[in-house]
Amino acid sequence: MEIATLIGAGLGIIVLLFLLSGIRIVKEYERGVIFRLGRLVGARGPGLFYVIPIIETMVVVDLRTVTYDVPTQEVVTKDNVTVRVNAVVYYRVVDPEKAVTEVADYRYATAQIAQTTLRSVIGQTELDELLSEREKINVKLQQIIDEATNPWGIKVTAVEIKDVELPEEMRRIMAMQAEAERERRAKIIRADGELQASKKLLEAAQVLEQSRGAMMLRILQTLNEVASEQNTTIILPIPIEILEYFKRKN
Repeated sequence: MEIATLIGAGLGIIVLLFLLSGIRIVKEYERGVIFRLGRLVGARGPGLFYVIPIIETMVVVDLRTVTYDVPTQEVVTKDNVTVRVNAVVYYRVVDPEKAVTEVADYRYATAQIAQTTLRSVIGQTELDELLSEREKINVKLQQIIDEATNPWGIKVTAVEIKDVELPEEMRRIMAMQAEAERERRAKIIRADGELQASKKLLEAAQVLEQSRGAMMLRILQTLNEVASEQNTTIILPIPIEILEYFKRKN
């Protein structure tokens, strides 16, 4: 009798533990995708719920944003320049049922799509565009990757190119090009300054021409400036009236 009681108690404990094993707790940022005898039932959570042991199984899916660092890719651009590019992709699961049923491993699949898309887009882009219009390329990458992963219940929120590494020879060429561009701008600015100065001198000459004594006053002012610098050279200007007198004599 006692043996039967012990066996019954043992079986009761086993059954109780078996039933309790079906209790599941899913966090706020997770969802549990339930399969009953191999058929999809749906996603549950967050919180506490019950999964029928043996009959039902559950796959937990994380809904938080995932940051994937795309490894450095060596790509030949459209204008035949070899560059090394890396990027970062931000994505999250928006449909946990598709993420489980439509692809074997959504993380690995998204990573492969990101790598191939990066190589493809950079290969269709010229070097100048890659360096100057990076934001435009980021948007294009995000749209292509998001469209490819959408059937898996994945939403790509952003793609950012982190670094573009150029060959050493190309860096030297670009540095020479930048230096030549700076010299060109400096010459243009200098020439523009000389043009403006010549126009101002012409205007000043026209103003001085209107008064007979204005030029002499300007000469005396210049002499005063020279004397203030403690210069030993003495300059004696000839009055313009004397020159005009000799001109009339001739």
